Amino acid sequence: MAFSIRMLLLALAILSPHLQAASSASPAPLHPIVPTQHPLDPLTKQEITLIRTVVLNKYPSGTAFHYVGLDDPDKTTLLKWASSPNKNLVHIPRLAFVIVIIKSQIHEILINLKTRQILSDNVHTGNGFPTLTVDEQSEAILLPLKYGPFIESVKKRGLNLSDVVCSTFTVGWYGETKSIRALRVECFMMGEAANIYVRPINGILILVDIDKMQIIQYQDRSVEPVPKAENTEYRADHQKPPFGPKLHGIATIQPEGPGFKIQGHSVSWANWKFHVEYDVRAGVVISLASLYDLDKHKSRRVLYRGYISELFVPYQDPSDEWYYKTFFDAGEFGFGQSMVSLEANRDCPPHAQFMDAYLHDRDGNPSLLQNAFCIFEKHGEISWRHTETGIPNQTIREVRSDVSLVVRSVVTVGNYDNVMDWEFKPSGSLKLGIALSGMLEIKAVDIKHNDEIKEEQHGILVSENSIGVYHDHYYIYHLDLDIDGEENSFVKTDLKTVKVTDGSSKRKSYWIAEAQTLKNESAAMIRLGVSPSELAIVNPNKKTSIGNEVGYRLIPAMPAHPLLFEDDYPQIRGAFTNYNVWVTPYNRSEKWAGGRYVDQSRGEDTLAVWTKKNRNIENKDIVLWHVVGIHHVPAQEDFPIMPLLSTSFELRPTNFFERNAVLKTPSPKTWKWPACPKQN
Repeated sequence: MAFSIRMLLLALAILSPHLQAASSASPAPLHPIVPTQHPLDPLTKQEITLIRTVVLNKYPSGTAFHYVGLDDPDKTTLLKWASSPNKNLVHIPRLAFVIVIIKSQIHEILINLKTRQILSDNVHTGNGFPTLTVDEQSEAILLPLKYGPFIESVKKRGLNLSDVVCSTFTVGWYGETKSIRALRVECFMMGEAANIYVRPINGILILVDIDKMQIIQYQDRSVEPVPKAENTEYRADHQKPPFGPKLHGIATIQPEGPGFKIQGHSVSWANWKFHVEYDVRAGVVISLASLYDLDKHKSRRVLYRGYISELFVPYQDPSDEWYYKTFFDAGEFGFGQSMVSLEANRDCPPHAQFMDAYLHDRDGNPSLLQNAFCIFEKHGEISWRHTETGIPNQTIREVRSDVSLVVRSVVTVGNYDNVMDWEFKPSGSLKLGIALSGMLEIKAVDIKHNDEIKEEQHGILVSENSIGVYHDHYYIYHLDLDIDGEENSFVKTDLKTVKVTDGSSKRKSYWIAEAQTLKNESAAMIRLGVSPSELAIVNPNKKTSIGNEVGYRLIPAMPAHPLLFEDDYPQIRGAFTNYNVWVTPYNRSEKWAGGRYVDQSRGEDTLAVWTKKNRNIENKDIVLWHVVGIHHVPAQEDFPIMPLLSTSFELRPTNFFERNAVLKTPSPKTWKWPACPKQN
């Protein structure tokens, strides 16, 4: 159906009373401001400026800011604050945790933002380096363009230096006893297309000391053809016909206004309440998520805090030009630091609301990221349904529409875009979605057809002279579930086949479910897909009216297991991928599965190391860690830019409610646009 301007105005005029009523009842500003600060609210522009001032007052020169974030409040105190009717009676100091490098020393500084005092200042003397700053990477990529040997290499290949752009790559750790802060720099051809990642200039090794900001190693090993730019353009205004299938548009409107309310960073919608925060390393953080129980007439806590703890991306080419490409996107590059502004009506639907975030630069100055994440209601699915045809002379059909609330962000680290969703459902389910797009890492080769391949290329020929290299994506979530309280247990229910041997049935077999409460960390290391089982976090101290322990079940994505040897250097650092599920007792300091200092880390401070303590996890405040993995074998359809590759998992109520929580939830009202004539 086509809409003329006249018909659109008519429709809005008819609906305007509803729109005005909704507007007066529930105003939802684009960037809401809360009058009183929530203890978990992200740092403000003013607070980041204050932190910079406090640090520079003590260290006025040679100071680089690598992490500036809110220091986690004490959990017991925060929960007391959250449940208190008079929150002013519960004092929670607002503290900032800062990692700075001062004259090659890594300082961990804790600051009280109210008193403006430095409470502690410790020097890190172990292995590994903090998250890279955007500024130092921006400086490093300019070095080759002024470096004589590189300029000669470009001329030797018959390329124009003005068309060359470069990018930074972390170097990893491969058994060295001493490490310096360094980056690899690789360069690409831009030319007439903006798709630089599909046009690498291979054969050149560049190593940059980023403390001294100079090239310390250069080698031109071989000349490979640079892939052509034909058919690699992805910008809409640069593309030429013929175009793909025509997709029809749709007009959306919420006559009753949005179903959610935002106060500061606290969100309420349907039966959910939660807090959304930004962190420069983790990205979006969801906290204090609770559900209103209609039968019990109260809100019940589900999730204390959840976020991406790390993303490990190892490539599978062992050659000198590729072996080091084993990236840790959160710890090395900053998942939050790599978030990008969302585009209205493209990244998020027209009725979405956006929220900004403040991050910091190397000098400690605040920097605004507009439209850092969006919040919107998602329509068009089914909550539950049944068609009954077994009753004589009648057919009963009951269908309930499903509406969910989505918090979305996009994290772009180099060539890949990660679309990250937190989806809340009225049924009580929490669905966490991951979708990948962007560009493949391309290896340039002198091969134009598969018939020419004579040796292992460690990838797939996706276009002429272009190998899409095999790689993995491992996302690990930190999920501090508090199911109806902090004391929880981890239950593994195995599904076992039983053989009928006594002649009691005409059946020969059936299966049973055997539940076991796992008592320690080693028992809770789970490789999914090995044998059928159900995994749940339960509260053994709370039971339903018929005696079941209240809980939440993990509905995992298709499991992916690491294929590297456990003693391989990248896998030592990424050992948190050895299992799909881990459970640990809550420890305020155990936030980052790959360790606090990931750049050139040595696997000494990881989830796999913490769990060697084999601590008790029964009826304790516990944390669920879930690894979502994708083995990526590239295909031609992934080139020159890949359509979304998606995966997800679900945290689903299991005996948490007395019955279907949305049994009596009616479908949303149907609103119809006024009829409009067909347009030629």
